[in-house]
Amino acid sequence: MIIKRTLEEKLKILAAQFAAISVTGPRQSGKTTLVKKTFPNYEYFNFEDPNTRSIFRADPHNFLKKFMDAPGLILDEPQNVPELFSYLQIYIDEYHKPGHFIITGSQNFLLNESISQSLAGRVAILNLLPLSINELTQANVLSSSIDETLFKGFYPELYKKEISIVDWYGSYINTYLERDVRQIKNVTNLDRFSYFMRLCAGRNGQILNLSSISDDLGISVTAVKQWLSVLQACYIIFLLEPYHKDFRKRVIKSPKIFFYDPGIVCSLLGLTNSDQLFANYMRGNIFESMIVADFVKQQLNHGFRPSCYYWRDKSDFEIDCLVEQGGNITPIEIKTSKTADIEALEKMLPWNTLTKTVQKNNVLIYGGDKDWDTEKGRIVSWHSAGDLLS
Repeated sequence: MIIKRTLEEKLKILAAQFAAISVTGPRQSGKTTLVKKTFPNYEYFNFEDPNTRSIFRADPHNFLKKFMDAPGLILDEPQNVPELFSYLQIYIDEYHKPGHFIITGSQNFLLNESISQSLAGRVAILNLLPLSINELTQANVLSSSIDETLFKGFYPELYKKEISIVDWYGSYINTYLERDVRQIKNVTNLDRFSYFMRLCAGRNGQILNLSSISDDLGISVTAVKQWLSVLQACYIIFLLEPYHKDFRKRVIKSPKIFFYDPGIVCSLLGLTNSDQLFANYMRGNIFESMIVADFVKQQLNHGFRPSCYYWRDKSDFEIDCLVEQGGNITPIEIKTSKTADIEALEKMLPWNTLTKTVQKNNVLIYGGDKDWDTEKGRIVSWHSAGDLLS
């Protein structure tokens, strides 16, 4: 089953304007499926294939030139051949053919480094994360169970066919360690890095404490920062920054660490079925990370830069998520309970007082299935949160 991706519309729009479009995202997020579906007549080359790399390096100019009359080219994982980007620059400048080159890759750091060096200003950049809540809803495959959804996660392969979730994530994480981690930072001790990932999973949704991770691993804070950058570069985690505006309040300035996909968190925590989630101490954090990650997906799927933050001051007053759109800030509380906690909306009043905003714009996302408006804000089910920003 191929699920329609929201990013497809933005991809088509940019292909009419730019000679090259880059679509990056984690492995198995559906990048190749998306671009092949959107551009079915394009020639496809995978540069993880040694034969493809050899053919290109034997005659780079002819490799590209003979396809300039074709509808277009899909170049998958071209960061494996860094010299390709210099040749792309030449052909883009010479031919000016909109949408001719579609570049896909799963290593954000290496791919963006190559693009910034040779194709700056010539390529439109899009990001495709795993499936969103709304995409699953539109395909009528979103489970009604929070725990089943958290455990299964959002990778397209798990919705194409019946497959062991535990086995799939175990294989995914091992492949990631062997292929991407070694290549990006040349991490030699993969066992320690695997333990590092599990430590991060246990801190999912929490304020990042570099010293604590450093102490637990027995490595320097600098090394922790480098390893975090590896997880970010491959779209395993993202850092939710504190809101930056100064309201003359002492605020927490460290980011929170979130995983893009709850299924990876469950796997790293050693969970083997969805029933184990209900009483797990991390359940609320995993639910919160799913919702915040979905806000990031919603913005990226429309070609926008993510503008999600959190707020916490020194007195421990906190807003789980702040979403900035068009100059407006939407404060959002996220609770996993199936019963809407009206008090959660009432507790947001200090934010309204501080920012001189009205309560009715506050949002509470909860684990139930009903939506309604109150004088103190909107109550939104987790299913409906999937199109909250549209």
